Amino acid sequence: MNQLVKTPLTKEDVKKLKAGDYVFVTGTIYTARDAAHKRMYEALKEGKPLPFDIKDQILYYLGPTPAREGQVIGSAGPTTSSRMDKYTPDLLRLGLTGMIGKGKRNEAVLGAIKQEGAVYFAAVGGAGALLSKCIKAAKVIAYEDLGTEAVRELTVENLPVIVVADSYGNNLYETAVGEYCVEDGRNSIYPY
Repeated sequence: MNQLVKTPLTKEDVKKLKAGDYVFVTGTIYTARDAAHKRMYEALKEGKPLPFDIKDQILYYLGPTPAREGQVIGSAGPTTSSRMDKYTPDLLRLGLTGMIGKGKRNEAVLGAIKQEGAVYFAAVGGAGALLSKCIKAAKVIAYEDLGTEAVRELTVENLPVIVVADSYGNNLYETAVGEYCVEDGRNSIYPY
């Protein structure tokens, strides 16, 4: 099912999304990778505020390449999400409702997604140049010294993503495998 999602992404919006849905995100989202997550985590532990209000927001695990002349941003492909798993449950408890990345998440993150009513989207890895065309504005808002890993505020239009983990506990990475398995009576055999 194709859906349009406009930010901010409320918990009511999240409830409408199911694993396997194709979604086009429009509005303001934020970027953060490993180093930025570590800084935000440390700020929280010290009782300091985050660089933006995380409630009902989407974080894109992205470290863009430099923009070429006339472009808003360089290549904008997703980063492997598991590198943020240590920090994610705390951010979800603070009201983060969406994450965009690639790859599997650990059980703690999947549990927190369900418990907190959030969603994990996957963007197509290797399509960063195409994805960057959906970014209409970009500005660094925190941790500028981190360079490509600084926190950015992005304005996106119809950014294509797929719901991987929904707020009901469904995980496309698990269910999709089942559709392609053949049972031989002992274990699953994959067709490759």
